Amino acid sequence: MPVEILGTIHHAARPMQERLIIDLATLPEEGKDFSGELSPELFDLPEHDPSKPVGPLVYELRVQRFASELLLTGSLSAPFELTCVRTIHPFTKTLRVDPANVSVEIEQEGPMDVTEALREEILLEIPDHPRCDEADEPMHCEIDPRYLAVDKPDGDTVETRPRATGDDRWAALDALDNLDSER
Repeated sequence: MPVEILGTIHHAARPMQERLIIDLATLPEEGKDFSGELSPELFDLPEHDPSKPVGPLVYELRVQRFASELLLTGSLSAPFELTCVRTIHPFTKTLRVDPANVSVEIEQEGPMDVTEALREEILLEIPDHPRCDEADEPMHCEIDPRYLAVDKPDGDTVETRPRATGDDRWAALDALDNLDSER
């Protein structure tokens, strides 16, 4: 809703929502348009997950009821920080579902929370093998040949393998390697 302050019109920003609730009792038969942003906390990914939401889930949806289901059509997007499988560098990629076609079964009358269905649609878009050349701002994506194990020259001076900051998944194997060198 526009607000006039000292002769200048400012558009009040819509607050970011925690949930998207559709009230079936007030939903017109022909459907209704919904748009907005949902807080990135809705993704609730484990702390060690390499995919991290860095912005809100943005939705522009047409919601219509068909008997015992709610059909949501339109578009969804959310920016995520991913780690490149080649370079091990973090990058940002906006995951998009366009067109989005989400069907949610109506279990009871009244307000209906469709947040989880939208969350799942975006999470399904996270690539299995993210590459930084597919980022919002593509980067050069090439493995440093010094880190390849195949046909490594004997005089290689690389002492440690590359790791993303805070990545301790290999600590258990490194400990085994240290045991072998102590024998």
